[in-house]
Amino acid sequence: MPTMATDATELCSEYKDAGALGRIPAHWHARQLGRLASPRRIESLRTGCSGRIPPEGLGCLRYVMGVTYTAQRERRSSVFGGVARVVSGSGVSGACEEARPLAVDLFSGAGGMSLGVEQAGFDIAAAVEYDPIHAAIHELNFPYSSVVCGDLAELCGDSIRSAAGIAGRQVDMVFGGPPCQGFSLIGHRVLNDPRNSLVFHFLRIVRELQPRAFVLENVPGMATGGHASLLNELIDCFGEAGYRVRLPFRVVNAGWYGVPQDRRRLLLLGSRKDVALPQYPSPTTRLRGARSNGSGEMFSELPYCPTVADAIRDLPDIEDIESLLSDDTARVRLGAGSAYSLVLRGDCPDARDFSYGRIRDSEVLTGCRRARHTPLSRSRFAATTPGTTEKVSRFYRLEWDGVSNTLRSGTGSERGAFTAPRPIHPQYARCISVREAARLHSYPDWFRFHATIWHGFRQIGNSVPPLMARAIAESVRTALGLEPNAPTQTVRLGPDEFARFNMTQAAAHFGVGSRVIPPRKRLAETTRE
Repeated sequence: MPTMATDATELCSEYKDAGALGRIPAHWHARQLGRLASPRRIESLRTGCSGRIPPEGLGCLRYVMGVTYTAQRERRSSVFGGVARVVSGSGVSGACEEARPLAVDLFSGAGGMSLGVEQAGFDIAAAVEYDPIHAAIHELNFPYSSVVCGDLAELCGDSIRSAAGIAGRQVDMVFGGPPCQGFSLIGHRVLNDPRNSLVFHFLRIVRELQPRAFVLENVPGMATGGHASLLNELIDCFGEAGYRVRLPFRVVNAGWYGVPQDRRRLLLLGSRKDVALPQYPSPTTRLRGARSNGSGEMFSELPYCPTVADAIRDLPDIEDIESLLSDDTARVRLGAGSAYSLVLRGDCPDARDFSYGRIRDSEVLTGCRRARHTPLSRSRFAATTPGTTEKVSRFYRLEWDGVSNTLRSGTGSERGAFTAPRPIHPQYARCISVREAARLHSYPDWFRFHATIWHGFRQIGNSVPPLMARAIAESVRTALGLEPNAPTQTVRLGPDEFARFNMTQAAAHFGVGSRVIPPRKRLAETTRE
């Protein structure tokens, strides 16, 4: 495509070409154009295109021309310390350095796996996410990456390449965790079940992008009982597409990779037949006590993973800060940190971290909003012994010397918007905050989540812990024969307003329908605990 439409006729022609070439949503090019053009040019194009491009495209032009134009332009010109580096024709900032391998994140969510892959030395060229709220958070944290907010079923490899501005470059890795709901049907081609279509579309995008390697992660249940038929067929289909898969597949635990959490995930690693096949990452730490499930004996020579105390003991008690009842951000003074927390705070270097440094105020902490627990709930929390489960809420109470149970996301709006059972703080009679959960998930303190508790916990619970993702990506990097390249530039986060978007605002930002995700049903039992 041309780098920029110069008049209305050319822009309309580009919409037509984009739709035919890669099924790019009509709003997409308008949004990219809006980041590059002047307000006067946008208004001229918008007026000339009226009636000839879809309404969502016009709406996106109006949006960029309006309240966010200045912020968008300033952000794109200052992502890398004030040096504008834009890939011609894509609207994507130039973090995708020629010396760093490229990766594409499918089903990206807020970006836990994106962060781990970036830390392993890859650039996230593009991220695809269906939920506008999560897509906005990914864009906030990875402003150099191209975020495609849309249904993967309506995209193709060429459209992702076009959106990311990497038409002529080799994609080194595609990764993601497609949701799989249709596991109950046995005895026929389960990939034909429409509820499993996203697994098929992951396979299809790999086939179309032809990356050198891929990583698919999912729940361990994908390999059990009748569900295994889906996995076996998927492996066969990868073979037909020209890819080898490392067998047997592996179920791994985040606690094996330096994360203070008992969290099991299934991994499937594969590579093109002309590329070395990656190994599953070897554990570097082991879980403690009952949560080791026997793995402690298997890895007895390894050090224990960090504890809950290592992760969150240096954080202040949010109950002491009145403003956190209505906001999630506060200026704080942190306590003495552990080796683990000092790295997440940015106070200690990490020799294995090859990500871009983020520019932030180290005295400001986000994700600290207080929950409004009832006095009855607080009394039950206080009476619960650390390391046990509160009998009414079924919330697990963390213990300082242990690790977290699996942090869960709850259900989305389309399934009732039920809040996941959040762990109880080991010392205070309250549930942990979003930031405390982020520490237990190995997110650095600069990483920004949505300002609400519900969305923030969904973003953490749905994500792969970054340290676990980094270990996986390091194995892929080794198989590809790549040497990590430490970037010299730092990145400015996107506008903080992205973390406060409601669904209508987030959908408008990406030019998609505001009801692409069904609205949340605010149930009485989920608003107060």
